[in-house]
Amino acid sequence: MRIAIVALIGLLSAAQAPAPAPSTFVSDVDLMSALKTAALAAPDMHTAPVKNTDHYRINIVRRTKPQGAIAHPGFMEVHHIIEGTGTLVTGGTIVRPADAAAASATIEGGVTRRVAKGDVILVPAGAPHWYKDVDGTITYLEVRFEEVK
Repeated sequence: MRIAIVALIGLLSAAQAPAPAPSTFVSDVDLMSALKTAALAAPDMHTAPVKNTDHYRINIVRRTKPQGAIAHPGFMEVHHIIEGTGTLVTGGTIVRPADAAAASATIEGGVTRRVAKGDVILVPAGAPHWYKDVDGTITYLEVRFEEVK
């Protein structure tokens, strides 16, 4: 009898738990179409969103030329290179010329490496990163998520 009551309580608790949210699916066709559309407005770097919230961002990013160095305090990033090659600099210190635009920010003292299709990079929260060179274009899945302390 006691086992039946414990089982019944467990079933009732499970029945009251909210159902998990459905998964998010975005097809390759839709992502590539979104990249083409975004390229019209921002030809140097454009994104196709998979899902974005206050706690994480998932995008496909295509760069056609280098942009300035950046860091995201409190957020880690994973880049999975889908196509193309380039030179990525991580770590070090962001240097911004006093009279220049943010796009001209560079990194001093970072680690420089060539990245290509299939490579995966984990950028720690707050770490500077910069695609210093892009060979034609580079496209990657970007997953940025809040650091859990």
